[in-house]
Amino acid sequence: MAMLEVSHLRKSFGSLDVLKDISFSVEKGDVVAIIGPSGSGKSTLLRCINQLEKATEGQICVCGNEMLHKTENGTVAYADAKTLREIRLKIGLVFQNFNLFPHFTVLRNITEAPMCVLKQDKAAAEKTAMELLEKMGLSAKAKSYPCELSGGQQQRVSIARALALHPEILFFDEPTSALDPELTGEILKVIKELAQEGMTMVIVTHEMAFAHDVADRVIFMENGVIVEDGTPDLVFGEQASERTKQFLQRY
Repeated sequence: MAMLEVSHLRKSFGSLDVLKDISFSVEKGDVVAIIGPSGSGKSTLLRCINQLEKATEGQICVCGNEMLHKTENGTVAYADAKTLREIRLKIGLVFQNFNLFPHFTVLRNITEAPMCVLKQDKAAAEKTAMELLEKMGLSAKAKSYPCELSGGQQQRVSIARALALHPEILFFDEPTSALDPELTGEILKVIKELAQEGMTMVIVTHEMAFAHDVADRVIFMENGVIVEDGTPDLVFGEQASERTKQFLQRY
């Protein structure tokens, strides 16, 4: 069973069509990299799947739960509030700009959602948080505040925060775009380790070498459509479309 199914998805802002008939699926354990020029709709796609934007048309199914579907009269209908909440708990999103609470310590940034959303007791939430911080190499920073961390450390905290809710699919929206090249390596290493552990991930990225090395599939988007969808060897190889080759020449 596919962990994620997107069919004929469209998203418009007024007269501007940002997503035009997007269809793809993600199987359990897959790592899918989404690449393409700025403005191609990559981040909007992730925001629609994560319920941060409402789709104009199409279908999205997450872990067997239908999030939205097309009705008989052609309009889009979202699932009921209970189902949408269940879907939210199955997916995690790591933003490009960290989005940590500046007035919370690192530990509280990670424990807040498990305690408030999953109703975990404080001891259990903190135990999980410390295990994740250890995994991220940040156990010594538990009592620090975000302003006391480097960009790479803040992004690792963001990843730990997403993992604390035990998502079945993890989405990354350009997780290294706000980092300098040295700190970028820290985050790519963490994502590689998650891939080796079998985490299902969809990653919007401008790191082409990373996409080639880590992803099982690469999707190239431009102007709101999928131009190419295949293995890294196909998308980065001689069999790729001319448009894909033109885009990759810049890297």
